Amino acid sequence: MSRPAITLIAGPTASGKSRLALEIAARTGAAIINADSQQLYADLRVLTARPSADDETQAPHHLYGTVDAAETWSVGRWTRAILPLLETLRAEGRPALIVGGTGLYFNALTRGLADIPDVPGEAREAAMALYDTEGEAAFRLRLTTVDPAAEAAIAPGDRQRLTRAYAVARATGRSLSDWRASTRPLLEPGTYDRQVIEPDREALYAACDARVVTMLSGGAIDEVRALAGRGLNPALPAMKAVGVRELAALLGGEITLAAATTAIQQATRNYAKRQLTWFRNQCADWKRTGRLPPARR
Repeated sequence: MSRPAITLIAGPTASGKSRLALEIAARTGAAIINADSQQLYADLRVLTARPSADDETQAPHHLYGTVDAAETWSVGRWTRAILPLLETLRAEGRPALIVGGTGLYFNALTRGLADIPDVPGEAREAAMALYDTEGEAAFRLRLTTVDPAAEAAIAPGDRQRLTRAYAVARATGRSLSDWRASTRPLLEPGTYDRQVIEPDREALYAACDARVVTMLSGGAIDEVRALAGRGLNPALPAMKAVGVRELAALLGGEITLAAATTAIQQATRNYAKRQLTWFRNQCADWKRTGRLPPARR
């Protein structure tokens, strides 16, 4: 049996990814697989704009709302979940549509995911202590002795990436750049198509604003109330979803609904802008489509 088509559909929030995927699935019988780090979590269907229950009856959907908010999923864990799923779909002869806005997920599929050993906490803490003691300029000189490629590529002020690169080199005896250079794509070249939805920015921002209003009238406040009631660690990924902090403040009487709405709209537009920039830089050779389908995504 020949390998079924795999199509990657990337783009910023509110750009129309899910609606486009449904349209393609209706024509091809494809299954839709989530590539959005927040839509993994079961607790926030409305606030993360997961496909609706009606959407899910129109085509098979996978990796949507399958993770409890108390869990943390990394890129590696997502790839370990999606690869056997793709093999199952291949065996069935069913096409796959991988849809989302998390660029690192797409990078893992098309460029590979470095199998870097765990770095001991002591090494990470020592690197951060050096950075804080010496300052960025001196720390960068240290990093050039063990990983000059990483030092040159990391933007000014990015303490987290600088200290991680240094800690990896010191703990493993091999630079982070070397680890990454030895990676292989998880999808074989030629087995997939790829496209980015890149709408006009003003139209995208308007769609973001409208989506927030729809979410707030459609159950997002109740979702956050239930999530807050669980007393989870605020550092968990689900607790950092756009809108959770603002709605928790609303529920705590700290801000008004109007203020929460404005703040979430701004945060959503900012997030969409970051996604646009990421896909423009990281997926420059992908096919582009600029349409905003007439739907909530």
